[in-house]
This record gives sequence, structure tokens and C-alpha cells, in this order.
Amino acid sequence: MAVESPNLFPPLDLEKEMKRWKHVFQVLNEPEPKIGHTPRNEVWKKNKSVLWHYPAKQKKYAIPLFFVYSLFNKPYILDIAPKASVIEGLTNRGYEVYLLDWGTPGYEDKNIGLDTYIQKYLRTAVKRAIRHSGAEEITLVGYCLGGTIASIYASIAEEPIKNLIVATVPIDFSTIVGPDKWAEGLKEGNINVDRFIDVFGVVPPAYVEGIFRAVSAPIYFTNYSTLLNRAHDQRYVDKWRRMNKWTTDHVPFAGEAFRQLSNDLFKENKLVKGELMIGDKKANLKNIKSNMLVVSSSNDNLVLEPQSLPIMDLVSSVDKTYKLVEAGHVSLALTGLFAVVVDEWASSRSNPL
Repeated sequence: MAVESPNLFPPLDLEKEMKRWKHVFQVLNEPEPKIGHTPRNEVWKKNKSVLWHYPAKQKKYAIPLFFVYSLFNKPYILDIAPKASVIEGLTNRGYEVYLLDWGTPGYEDKNIGLDTYIQKYLRTAVKRAIRHSGAEEITLVGYCLGGTIASIYASIAEEPIKNLIVATVPIDFSTIVGPDKWAEGLKEGNINVDRFIDVFGVVPPAYVEGIFRAVSAPIYFTNYSTLLNRAHDQRYVDKWRRMNKWTTDHVPFAGEAFRQLSNDLFKENKLVKGELMIGDKKANLKNIKSNMLVVSSSNDNLVLEPQSLPIMDLVSSVDKTYKLVEAGHVSLALTGLFAVVVDEWASSRSNPL
């Protein structure tokens, strides 16, 4: 007696599939989405870096927010779209916001190291923001590697930093997210970063993208499959296009800065050990006494919670808060949720007018 095999696949709807693929091709061939909607003005510029000021819609706080973003990516993820912008959300809540955009380094910037970025770019920009705002103190906000840089700066700063906020921040590099052999090669010196930098001068954007593909695979590759399934949903497509633009819009990484990042942080973990030197100053996190908020994302697959938590014990701050939010590494900014998190904590610590 013959037994019919069950039909495991639904019948092919050719018309529906043609519409689906037509939508996908339309999305992939449309002009790039506009980003950076919040009104701003240029306050200061050095080389490729620009300090932007975003005025408060109606100023409610005397202490401004100063954002420091990663050197790996462009900072427009913080102002990605109306009603989903972190910066817009904060200016609407009454904060004066400043953002240091590191810019796009060229080969001529190969000798810029972390110490130069921190002492000659970040420090000067903070001074300009304080002077421009007329404030007596400032709140420093660092996201991802920008949080690491902000923490290093805060540990040697002479400027009046009242509050320090860091989100999805790598501090303890004893754990590195990514292929095990890659991490092992970095720590044991089998991957020679120095020779790579000597040859290339700067890390090309394609290599930066390769690093993130290696770290986040296979999740990184699912964006096109989700687009295929939801290309008919215009709201989803709009978010997808902005996210896709940002994730593929990497910038070169100044060679000397990458050398320091790889050797001093990834390999030697000097920040946690209190051994990191920035110029002639030791970046000891115990020097930080500012009020502090540390934010981690529960679904973060790039910076794990154990990489961020140690800063809570390393700083000398009396007023310090740790908050774990339900979000991903990027979605915390992409959805504008970070503005809510910052406001809930900073509103009572920013000298309300």
C-alpha cells in the first residue's frame, strides 16, 4: 500500500514572489536616506574633526551634554531619523547637546594616536563647549568605544566634568567578542598589528567592515533576508535603509590610534590594570569622581556586560548607577531609547533652571 508523502512546502505563489522581489530591488536602488535632521551649528573644527552644537528646543538645564562616539563608525546613528533620534529626543527635553564628530581620517593622519585624539581634540572640544554654552560644568556621554575614550579622558581631565555617562562600553578587554583564534592571536602576538599599520598607515574601511563581520557573524548577514520578508512594509523598510546605510558606512581608522587600541587595550588590558599612559599622564580610572551612569544592553552581541561592569568598581564616584536595558548594541541608539535612559538619570543632575 503506497503512502503519500506530506507536502512540506506551500505551493509557490509566483505573483506574490515577483512582487516581493520587485520591492527588494526598488529598495536597494533607491537614493540613500537622509540622516541628521536635528538643527545644529558648527562651533569648532580641527583637521577633519568638527564640534557640533544642537540647541535645546526650550532650555531647561544649565549643564549641557557632550557626546563622544566611536572611532570605528560615523556618529549619525545618534541622529538617524525624526522621532527616533537620540539627539533630537534630548534637545526636545531641554538639553543643550554637543557632539564631537571625529571625521574621516586620511593617510596623512596615520600618526594620530589615542593620546592625540584625547588631549588635542577631545580636551580642546570640551573646553570650547563649556565656553560656548557658558556653563560651569559639563556632562560627558560616551557610546561604545566613545565611552572608553570618554572614560580615559575623564581619568586625566582638568576640566569640570560633573557627570559621566557611558553606554555599551568596553572597559575590560580580557574578554573579546569575536572568533576565538582571532582573539588568541591578538593576545599572544601572533597577529602582528604593528606590521599591518606600518604598511597601510590607516586601517581601510573595508578592513573595518571585515572586523565587524567577523565579530557579529552570522547575525550580520541576516539583514537582507529580513528585508526580503518585509520589503512590503514601508515603515520597516525606512528603518532598514537607515540602519543598512550606517552599518556599511565605516570610516578609516588612524593607524597609530589602532596600534594603541590593539596593543595597550586589546592585548595588554592596561586600562583595567591602571597602566595606560596618555602622553605623560597615567589614565587611572580611580581618578574619576564624577557622578556616573553605566548602561549595558541585554541583547548586545558586540560589547558584553562583563566588559562594561568592571568600571563600577574601578572609579571613585560616590554617586554611580548601573542600568541594564532591554536593547541591542545599536538599537539602543537607533530607536532613540538612549535619550529616555539619559534623561531619566541626568535630569536631576544637570542643574534644572
